[in-house]
Amino acid sequence: MRVTLVHPAGFNFVPGQPDFSVLANRMAPIGILGLASWLEQHGHPVAVHDCMGPYAPPSLEANAEIVLATQPDLVGFSATTSGFMDGADIAAYLKKQRPDLKIFFGNVHASSIGGALLEHFPEIDTLCIGEGEGALLDLANGVAPAEVDNIVYRDGAKIVANPRRPRVLDLDDLPFPAYEKLAGFPQGYHLPLFSYEQRWGATMVTSRGCPYTCSFCDRTVFERLYKYNSAENIYAHMKHLRDHFGVRHINFYDDLFTAQKKRVHELCGLLIARPLGMHFNCAIRTGHTSDEMLRLLKKAGALMVSMGIESADPGMMERHKAGVTLDAVRETVAKIHAAGLRAKGLFIFGLPGETPETLMATSDFILSLDLDEMNMTKFSPMYGAPIWDECVSGHTGEFNEDWRLMNCLNFVYLPKGFSSREEMDALYNWHIQRFYNSKNYHRRFAKRLWQHRWSLWHIVKNLHRTIQAARYFRANREAFDKARSDFPHHPRQPVGLRPTLSPELQADAVATMSPIKVSRRVKTQSVL
Repeated sequence: MRVTLVHPAGFNFVPGQPDFSVLANRMAPIGILGLASWLEQHGHPVAVHDCMGPYAPPSLEANAEIVLATQPDLVGFSATTSGFMDGADIAAYLKKQRPDLKIFFGNVHASSIGGALLEHFPEIDTLCIGEGEGALLDLANGVAPAEVDNIVYRDGAKIVANPRRPRVLDLDDLPFPAYEKLAGFPQGYHLPLFSYEQRWGATMVTSRGCPYTCSFCDRTVFERLYKYNSAENIYAHMKHLRDHFGVRHINFYDDLFTAQKKRVHELCGLLIARPLGMHFNCAIRTGHTSDEMLRLLKKAGALMVSMGIESADPGMMERHKAGVTLDAVRETVAKIHAAGLRAKGLFIFGLPGETPETLMATSDFILSLDLDEMNMTKFSPMYGAPIWDECVSGHTGEFNEDWRLMNCLNFVYLPKGFSSREEMDALYNWHIQRFYNSKNYHRRFAKRLWQHRWSLWHIVKNLHRTIQAARYFRANREAFDKARSDFPHHPRQPVGLRPTLSPELQADAVATMSPIKVSRRVKTQSVL
């Protein structure tokens, strides 16, 4: 069966204008690339189309025509919540042109909501709940839907949810992602600016799941089971990217790269004994990383490690990320710097319980840490997260359930501690400017100008586009401000759908309503 896998672009707030966010960071869609190589390993020809790719056209219709030109029998969409409506609109266009075409949707949005989506989107034939390899291969092999676990499908007018299938237990059995199917890879894709010294860059995901349970993270795809690639497989994967594509820097986007310490030590040993001449960045757990591991990471080629901190308010941390203390954060940052590594802090602004005072305390704490980099995202509730019910209840804040805006770039949730989203945006911008205008950041940046030469070159190369965008936004500022405050929902988007959770995840959601929590990070890769 001919299969085409699609990564929808999601919503661009300025229709008809380029999405300039990709100038700072454009990541390869690892999930569908892995599925592409898996299907081809089993004899099914696969095409891949990335609607956020460097050569993708701006219009929905043009992207759909590219998909149709591949002459598929089955089209699979990998869609997060913010990209779902874009994918659904493309799927509707495809169905209009070819009513016989089978449409398959997966990833976290489909996994968390489940069959209710089929009631509202007739263009979708099948949903994948959880991992995609087994379900997609069965469908490509022509197995009857009733016999395919991990899917929700239509049987006439009835919607049927099949059982979950066992997880993939040995990730080394899966082939490397089919990077070669991605137009413009790696030159047209790039890591976040100033996060690398060597080009070209790529991303890898070497585990599925996470042993922790943060209040804000979707868990419906991998649930509680944590599985990982071996050190030997990771080394071979890195070598494959270097030898076949000239990649010299890897960003590991595992939820927690160092969760299995034995394999980290083994991988570092391989990279030290047989150097690849590559750098990498990864995530660690605050308070659970030894001096020895940090020294090994540095010697093996690590450039920067990141930590999920989320907030500097003790009450907020206990509520959303229990087990992490401010003292442990300070100690971990000191250890990272002592090992010669860069330290990056990850924070979330706008969780339930947030106030202007907690944000200011977090901002003060961030500057006191002397971090090399930081990322503060705007909180967006996720359907499969333990805290979802609280966010939609209205008890602790007001939620604008607009899927297109749920990309951690917009304040869709307004905690009761704030008077408006405009107030939140003003405080967010104040903090960002405060961090990047600080003397410590300027000092570090100046020392690393030569190390950052490829990021600077990327900025210079795209300077004309940046200037063009700035002029366009200045000329239309009033219209954009009005659009942001009075932005209508997509006419086909339903509101109030309930997530479909397993008993284990329902128990997590109940536990999250108490003042004491356990923690976990988001996982969206390596699924359809």
